[in-house]
Parts: sequence; structure tokens; C-alpha cells
Amino acid sequence: MGSALALLASLTTASAAGAVEISPREQAVLDRGRAYVEVRSDPDGVSGLIRAAIDIAAPPEVVFKVITDCDLAPKMVDSLKSCRIVERDPAGRWDVREEISKMTFVPSVRNVFRSDYEPPERVRFHRVGGDLMVFEGEWRIEPHGAGSRVFYENRAGAPFRVPGYLARIALRFEVPQALQALRRESVARVR
Repeated sequence: MGSALALLASLTTASAAGAVEISPREQAVLDRGRAYVEVRSDPDGVSGLIRAAIDIAAPPEVVFKVITDCDLAPKMVDSLKSCRIVERDPAGRWDVREEISKMTFVPSVRNVFRSDYEPPERVRFHRVGGDLMVFEGEWRIEPHGAGSRVFYENRAGAPFRVPGYLARIALRFEVPQALQALRRESVARVR
């Protein structure tokens, strides 16, 4: 689920990754039951940063399983054409995935990345091949009330330039949509 969102983030030319903290503004968005999404611009244009958070009424173990389900990813992220695991640790501590995007205004992008797992609270990922110039970040899942608070942070660099305003329009639609899909699927697995 990571690389399609990463591609969108990188198209805005945003800045270096930092720690995820909840500000009063972010908390207000989450309190209304919405996903919080932020994209920061980077003057050098090398990479982009997307930060997002959402509250989910499901335990971290369930949310973790949904985030790491490669077969489910294309159903949850509209711009993702495929996800397949190309290499896997027999103990389940990591895997290498290939994702192919299917975006409307830009060519498809192939991303190959390794994910390292710390169940049920963290998935760290970084580029090992493919078209993206930069790709690194994490999903962090924390217990929150009777459910979970999920943080997504990604620093990425696309292989081509797209005007920032077009990427921001796409991000305003796609990232919250993907996080809402994560919420729906996680809650459905609890019922």
C-alpha cells in the first residue's frame, strides 16, 4: 500500500522525514473521525514527505495484518495496479515487494521495496529497486482507546516531474481514501 501513496507524495516535491507528533490541529481532525494528511514542499525538488494519521476502532494486531496484506493493497489504493511479494524471510520479519502504479496523468511506476516488520506496532520500508529515486518511511500503529491510532510517514522521490498543484489535488483525494479503506477493512475484520 506504500508505494502508490509514496509516488503521489513525491510528485509534490516535499521535505525530509521527521518524527510524527500530534498537534492540536491534527488532533482536531482525528477527533472528527477524519484522516489527517500533510504534504510538505522541498525547495531542492529531490524528494517529498507525506505524513498522515487516522484512528481505527480495531486492535493494532488487526490493523497490522491489513497493512501487510499485499493481495489487498490494490483494492485499497486506487492508483495501485498490483502488489506481489518477490522475497520473504521464512520467520516473517521482512519481505521484498514489487508494486506497480496505474495513475491517470503519469506513466506507470514500478517500485521494489523491503519492509521490516515489528508486529503489531511498526512496518519500516525502503527502496531496493524500481523507478522511484527515493522511498523510505514507516507505518506506526499505537493502541488508542479501544482501538488504534495509525501513523504513516513516507519520503519519496519520483522519476519524473509533475506540477505540485496536480499532485496535491491527487493527494487530497487518494491518501484519505486509502486510509478510510484501511479503517473499513480493519473494522470489518473485528466484526
